[in-house]
Amino acid sequence: MTTFLCGRFELDLSAPRVMAIINLTDDSFSGDGLKGDTPAVLRRAEKALKEGADMLDLGAESTRPGSDPVPEAKEIDHVVAALQTLRPLGSPLSVDTMKPAVMRAALAAGADMINDIAGFSAPGAVEAVAGSACGLCVMHMQNDPRTMQQTPRYDDVVAEVAEVLAARVRALAAAGVARGRIVLDPGFGFGKNVAHNYTMLKHLGRFAIDGLPILVGLSRKSMLGAITGATVENRLLASITAAILAVERGARIVRVHDVAATVEALKIWRACTEAA
Repeated sequence: MTTFLCGRFELDLSAPRVMAIINLTDDSFSGDGLKGDTPAVLRRAEKALKEGADMLDLGAESTRPGSDPVPEAKEIDHVVAALQTLRPLGSPLSVDTMKPAVMRAALAAGADMINDIAGFSAPGAVEAVAGSACGLCVMHMQNDPRTMQQTPRYDDVVAEVAEVLAARVRALAAAGVARGRIVLDPGFGFGKNVAHNYTMLKHLGRFAIDGLPILVGLSRKSMLGAITGATVENRLLASITAAILAVERGARIVRVHDVAATVEALKIWRACTEAA
């Protein structure tokens, strides 16, 4: 499937797309949280689009390992303010949330996509999005952000994650959600250890359930530091390498902090793949 139905947009995924991370949070693992500063959000978004981002992902609650939930009202305030500010830019706007109330508020404020780390498993989440035209990113997470990295266990991480994703797709389909609105994310770092993450990356294509597109978020993650020894602020090269490896294995959307470098690397990858 090469067309992704995403709110106001129909995105051609025949070539990989870059999703820029816009952290509205007070508490971001990568240290780039904007704390609801609307002018700073606009500057970050404009910079990402100028550098070649195809879409923006707005998150107002940290989901790093061990993070505490953000009050629902605060998350809604930050998300709605950002959407109202960024919607005139004319690019697809995704909201990263697992709370149905935030999903509803985001859609009312003009979000084009909902990116749910819990795979729309919370009570009311499917109902919050089913009747809209928004795109949906269905992600896998074992447990929750506070506990997910304590003792992640699988007998076969690829098969088990794929099975959960397939079940969530079936739940959305049963609620009337068109397949063209769905992308899948195996959830690197969300209830997986380093070995699990690299096994999933190696076999990434197996998550393209029924031909649905794959979205990946590998940027600056601890799985990269575990191999390179680099601190979070020094993981650019590892992040770019991981993004290209993911695209080579079928990812259609890469969610990144470092837009310009990722776009440049993808230009080289594409030139190579299209060469005679």
